[in-house]
Amino acid sequence: MGLRVHFVYDPQGWCCISIITFIWLYNTYYIPKLVLFPHYEEEHIPAAVIVERQNWEICNKCNKMRPKRSHHCSRCGHCIRKMDHHCPWINNCVGEDNHWLFLLLCFYTQFLSFFTLILNFCQYYYLQPLTKAKEEFFMFRHELALLRISTLMALVMTGGMSGLFYSQLTNILADVTTIERMSSCLDETLKPRKPWQQTFSEVFGTRWKILWFIPFRQRQPLRVSCNHANHV
Repeated sequence: MGLRVHFVYDPQGWCCISIITFIWLYNTYYIPKLVLFPHYEEEHIPAAVIVERQNWEICNKCNKMRPKRSHHCSRCGHCIRKMDHHCPWINNCVGEDNHWLFLLLCFYTQFLSFFTLILNFCQYYYLQPLTKAKEEFFMFRHELALLRISTLMALVMTGGMSGLFYSQLTNILADVTTIERMSSCLDETLKPRKPWQQTFSEVFGTRWKILWFIPFRQRQPLRVSCNHANHV
């Protein structure tokens, strides 16, 4: 039996749920902003009370609390956690939640483009011409031109994706984003060095390396060890 969504048109029920929603928003947003954070800055309360958001800051564009290393995207209109860049090819921002999917997109695109080059090369030099091909078909009458177009597109995609993929790998190994590298907002001398397995595990959300290549799964935030908690 399929999942059914049922709404009760009860004014009293809607009023109650509105009150609950208001109370929840008020106590999770305004109280920390008006009470906890100012007193924490003046050392009136211990850090344990506000430990989950001690590395948060207020965005000067949307005036909302956000974690450290977040960036406000002017195109999307909101802050993105650990934003790398805004990609027009996917019409979305590349950040903490989908950075691993963007890496897989670059990896499999250049792999398929390189595979296309191999097929075109085999068609040129190794495969025998088709004997039962119907000449009235457009693709067979212009086979050489279509293969040349395919080869050109594969070369462009392979070169472009290889450069983009290499730059992304370099950023992950250095534990920086593209925005941070361009703005040089992180001091490389003060940053604690992480093993490459740790940085990639944080991006892909798992320490199982075989799962790094599988896009059809649910990413879970990786629990960071205490040694790197202040940095992340």
